[in-house]
This record gives sequence, C-alpha cells and structure tokens, in this order.
Amino acid sequence: MKILTALLESAAAFLRLLEAEGRILRRSIVRVGWAIAFIVIASLLVLAAAGFFLVGIYQYLAAQLSSGAASLLVSIPALVLALIFARIVNRWTDDPK
Repeated sequence: MKILTALLESAAAFLRLLEAEGRILRRSIVRVGWAIAFIVIASLLVLAAAGFFLVGIYQYLAAQLSSGAASLLVSIPALVLALIFARIVNRWTDDPK
C-alpha cells in the first residue's frame, strides 16, 4: 500500500511540475511572438525609411542632373548595399560543416 501511495504522490508531483513548466513555456512563446512581431514592424519601418531616403536623393539629383543619370547614381549604391546585406545573410546562414 505504501508503494502505491508513493507512486501516486510521485505521479502527482510530476504532473504539477509539467503544469508549471507548461505555463513557463506558454509565457516564453508569447514573448517570442511579440519579439518577432516587433522585429517585423521595425524591419518594415526601416525599409520604408530607406525607400524615402533613396527617393529624396533621386529627386535632389534629378533637379541637378537628368533623370536617367539620377536613377543610375541612386540605384548603384542601393544595389551595392543589397549585395552586402545578402552576403552577410549568406554567411550567417551558412552550414558550418
């Protein structure tokens, strides 16, 4: 009888531990979800800011030069930056094998 009681108490303690860990896991998942949402929002705002910045540079250069030359002068640095960021992401996601 004592063995059965000890087994039942052990099982109850184990279930209480699982419940506590489940709450911690749920709270962590919610925090990660909010962090991902804020990262996405910040990324979209950075992209919008970069777009407006490039449009501003284009409009300034278009007033000084022809629109074709302004397009080239704005697109070349944007392309170089895109290639640099793509290379950085490629290095971060490379398999270390």
